[in-house]
Amino acid sequence: MRKAFLVFVVMVLGGTLAAQTYDVVIAGGRVMDPETGLDAVRNVGVTDGKIARISADPLTGKRTMEAKGLVVAPGFIDLHQHSQDLEAQRLKALDGVTTALELEIGAPDVTVFLNDKKGHSLINYGTSASHPAARALAFGEPLPPETPVATPNATPVLVAKSGPATDKPATPQQIDAMLARLRGELDAGALAVGMGIQYTPGATRHEVIEMFRLAAERHVPVYTHVRSNGNQEPGSDVESISEVIAASAITGAPLHIVHINSSCLKNTLECLDMVAGARARGLDVTTEAYPYIAGMTYINSALFNPGFREKLGIDYSNLVVPDTGEHLTEARFNELHASSKPQVVLVFANTQEMVDQTIPNPLVMIASDGEKSHPRNAGTYSRVLRQYVHEKGSLTLMDALRKMSLMPAQMLERSTPAAHQKGRLQEGADADIVVFDPATITDRSTFEKPTQPSEGMRYVLVGGTPIVEDGKSVTGVLPGKALVGPGMHATGN
Repeated sequence: MRKAFLVFVVMVLGGTLAAQTYDVVIAGGRVMDPETGLDAVRNVGVTDGKIARISADPLTGKRTMEAKGLVVAPGFIDLHQHSQDLEAQRLKALDGVTTALELEIGAPDVTVFLNDKKGHSLINYGTSASHPAARALAFGEPLPPETPVATPNATPVLVAKSGPATDKPATPQQIDAMLARLRGELDAGALAVGMGIQYTPGATRHEVIEMFRLAAERHVPVYTHVRSNGNQEPGSDVESISEVIAASAITGAPLHIVHINSSCLKNTLECLDMVAGARARGLDVTTEAYPYIAGMTYINSALFNPGFREKLGIDYSNLVVPDTGEHLTEARFNELHASSKPQVVLVFANTQEMVDQTIPNPLVMIASDGEKSHPRNAGTYSRVLRQYVHEKGSLTLMDALRKMSLMPAQMLERSTPAAHQKGRLQEGADADIVVFDPATITDRSTFEKPTQPSEGMRYVLVGGTPIVEDGKSVTGVLPGKALVGPGMHATGN
């Protein structure tokens, strides 16, 4: 009798679930979840912004998206996105990104950043607390105010021009001022402490450790662009990686090293071995890379202080103005470096061979370092899927998805409980979902035409709201929400 009753209950519940009408049903796609390993044809039911049901049985929805022959996966999470305006977000969405965060260096003012984007964001957003901005403020040279996100192609100034605020050592009083500023920024909702040590070469080892101590005190990670790159000692990339790993070991703060391929160049594999060694000994150290041979940064920053050519092993001609394609001469470099006007340049300092060895490494998650004028802003994720999964076969599709969704989500779990619902395609997870054609997914952005959108994303949902349909951006919707750190929760903001 009891067995018959249980069978009856299961039949009733099964019938109820099958009869439920979902807000959206994604029907008949190849559903892939990097955490559980699910890889099967399934139907996905979405209700109230959550994945409510994943089933082999047909589901009924208020609207249905046919996904036969398409991959259904968690939305991609970009931990390293500088351009935060709506035009950049549209490009990110067409590349499969549902969450894009300014974590390398951080927005100059967390409150302004979060308030400006609330209700005005296509995809999910968040920021770290900026050490370079706090340092500039402590030196009496504050960075310019945040540019409103609604401004077309808005890109905030994230680092100070080369000068005292970047190059001079700080006094104990200035370090205290930085720490006070960063504590306030963490209280305002920052997800981490963001450092661009190469952009603040005056920061002593003691100053760096103090920033890591603050992160450990507040139970958040440090995301950092390391101090230097190249082979020259002192100041090599190996030494720079050692510095931040040591700071993590001393303080206990989790460490995320940004764009390790850009920081370590031809020594990238050695640097990755250092990360692996730190992790094997119990340190919480992670890293990321992007699939391009050229970096991009501000030419009037401290990165281009005297000696940069010797460190990077490049000449002036390896620096290219993205808007014009101009290769710099010494005279033109000197003119732009001395200017107070921000100007980005492409830096061709890496090789395709090294990038091809870096991207498949199991320690490496994918992050774009996205900023206008570089193709990585529009094409990073589709490029990985096309080049490393479809063409080279050096990554399985599941491993690529893991690098783009689950691994970044797990990194974010150190900062916010909301990340537990990201990066997964599971019942109860946030309905941040991508649906794409694995045979045709491709990047189209180039160094000459960096804003060409990727192709192959059929549908993209953020919190259950479609922002890409039939391969085209949806207008009139802004479902993106903030991810905020523990400070905001602790203060009740």
